[in-house]
Amino acid sequence: MSETINHLAYYTGWGNATATILIAKDVFATRGIRGDQLAPVSPKLLPIDQATEDARLAQVDNLVGPVAPGLVEYTTKALFRDLWPRPGLAPRDRSLITVSSLVANGQVAQVTFHLNRAMDHGLTQAEASEMPTQVAFYAGWPNAFSAVPVFKEVFTKRQKT
Repeated sequence: MSETINHLAYYTGWGNATATILIAKDVFATRGIRGDQLAPVSPKLLPIDQATEDARLAQVDNLVGPVAPGLVEYTTKALFRDLWPRPGLAPRDRSLITVSSLVANGQVAQVTFHLNRAMDHGLTQAEASEMPTQVAFYAGWPNAFSAVPVFKEVFTKRQKT
């Protein structure tokens, strides 16, 4: 759970993630979970798929670098070389959290990349197709419906390859 909050901080904003800390603290206390039982701050990271990372970096550098090079640097260092390889959550689970939070926040422009990544991490099309339905109940039908064309496009392109 603590690793999920950590992950959500990057995709929903620090304010949203930190707002859950007091609730999580109470839940942990009720269940007898101590701080020393949580994931370490600096664990041994999972290996990075360098070819995938190089392709991601080239795309981000091309699109974002000319406008906000600092964003490229922090995206690479903090997000993809520190957060994503943390072993507390499997990459597939991180992808589920990421895509769901993007849909919930209406950030459909980011869904294509992350949904493809989720499916590369083992999420099936049938599993992915459940995300908009689940998110609709918590984040509203407009956010779910806005994401459906993006999901459809990803599914279609993946079936052709």
